[in-house]
Amino acid sequence: MLSDSLVYVAGHRGLVGAAVCRALSARGIEPVGWTSSELDLRDRDRTFEALLQIKPDVMVMAAARVGGILANDSRPVDFLNDNLRIQTNLLEAAHAAGVEKVLFLGSSCIYPKLAPQPIPESALLTGPLEETNRAYAIAKIAGIEAVRSYRKQYGHRWISAMPTNLYGPGDNFDPVSSHVLPAMIRKFHEADDRVTLWGTGAPRREFLHADDAAAAILHLLEHYDGDQHVNVGCGQDISIAELAGLVADVTGFEGDIIWDTSKPDGTPRKLLDVSLLSELGWQPQIDLRDGIASTFRWFLNHG
Repeated sequence: MLSDSLVYVAGHRGLVGAAVCRALSARGIEPVGWTSSELDLRDRDRTFEALLQIKPDVMVMAAARVGGILANDSRPVDFLNDNLRIQTNLLEAAHAAGVEKVLFLGSSCIYPKLAPQPIPESALLTGPLEETNRAYAIAKIAGIEAVRSYRKQYGHRWISAMPTNLYGPGDNFDPVSSHVLPAMIRKFHEADDRVTLWGTGAPRREFLHADDAAAAILHLLEHYDGDQHVNVGCGQDISIAELAGLVADVTGFEGDIIWDTSKPDGTPRKLLDVSLLSELGWQPQIDLRDGIASTFRWFLNHG
C-alpha cells in the first residue's frame, strides 16, 4: 500500500516524525511535510488549505506539543489546548481531503496511574490518570475517540497507536522541557562530579528507540485496520535508577548520583502489553544500551 501512496507526516521534524520519514525514505518513498513555521497546525483554515491542496493517501499524525513532567505540570492549558486543536484540525481536514489511511499517534500516559502491569489496551478509562500530565493525556484520549468516531460514522480506515517512552536522534535535550532519558544524557555529559535527579529512582519505565517506533508505525499502516488502539513498545522495562546507571556508563560519568525525593516520581510503573502488536508480526530490533549510545553520539554531534 505505502509504495504507491502520497504520505503526509505531520510533525516530520520531531523525534517520531523524522524517524518515520527516514523509514519511508529507506523504502524509496519521499513523504510530504511542513515545518511549524510553514504551517501552524493550530490554524484550522491553513491546515484545511494545505491538505486539500495535496490530498495525501496516508497521513501519520506525529505532530503534538510534548514535554516532560515539569513542562506538563506547569503548563497544562498549553498541552491540552494545543493538542486538541492540532488533532481536530488534522482529522477534520483529512476527512475533507478524503485521506484513505490515517494513523494517530498517542502516548502511554493515556492509561490510569495504577493500571495493571503490563498495561493492556483495555485498561483505557478504567481509573484516575497521573496528575502531572493529565491534561496531555486527556487530549490524547480525545484523539483516540475521534479516530474511532470517524471510523464508525464514515467508515474510514483510520487507526491509533500508543507508543511507550521514545528516544533517539533528534530528541529534545532541553534541561527544562525534555523527557527523562535525553535529560539524563545531557545532565551526565555536562556534570563534573555530581548529578541530581528527581524522585527516588524506583519507578520503572519502558523505552523504545524512535526508529523501532517508526518501523512499527509503517507495519501497522500496512497490516492493521481495527477500532482498537494498539500499544507500541518493546515489552521490557527498567527502573529509573538502573537507567541512570546505564546512561552514566555510556556517557563516561563517574561521579555521584543524588536523588531529590522532594520531587515527584510520577507513575510507579508503566510497561505496555504489546501482545496485539506482536500478534501482527512486529518485534523491536534496537537494544536499549546500543540505542542510548547512538543517541549520545547524535547529541555530541548536534547538541
